[in-house]
Amino acid sequence: MPAYVIADVDVHDLEAYREYAALVPATLEPHGGRFLVRGGSWEALEGDWRPRRVVVLEFPSVEHARSWYESEAYAAAMAIRQRASTGNLVLVEGTA
Repeated sequence: MPAYVIADVDVHDLEAYREYAALVPATLEPHGGRFLVRGGSWEALEGDWRPRRVVVLEFPSVEHARSWYESEAYAAAMAIRQRASTGNLVLVEGTA
């Protein structure tokens, strides 16, 4: 069953965030991950959610997503992201 990592990111150091963004694709590939959404405009249809930058990643399973998030390769990139931005990440199990 597919799984999705959904992030709402508030970037406060654009140069460092660009460095992070350049590193992430190579960390996704070994875990079967891919970008579905990487920024772009958004429209609130209901509620008060006002995301800054939305990112959606797709993985073959929750286990694949967790192995990516806990990987050494992503840990190095994550350290840069955490210095360059704040936000929220959730892992959602999809349905087929």
